[in-house]
Amino acid sequence: MIVWVLYDIQNDRSRDRVAKTCKKAGLYRVQYSCFLGTLDEHELDTLELQITPQINPDIDKVYIFPMSRSELKNTTLLGQAFDKKMVTDAVRALFF
Repeated sequence: MIVWVLYDIQNDRSRDRVAKTCKKAGLYRVQYSCFLGTLDEHELDTLELQITPQINPDIDKVYIFPMSRSELKNTTLLGQAFDKKMVTDAVRALFF
């Protein structure tokens, strides 16, 4: 499934760790605090388990949105948007 991860994390160190966790999971950075990629259910669960201890739940926000390929194809991209073709299993190989 396609997965969006968006976050607003106050602590620089925690924010850096979450970004590294997303990259290691094979997600593609589309904006500074926004990642997109393909994960299976197990990988998604693992990602959630890895991110949870890295944030302060009283002040930080992390959103993980699943999306189907057809929904991604129907998105409208304006300006200097990311390349939809990058959101494939091939992207994951770039990070390993």
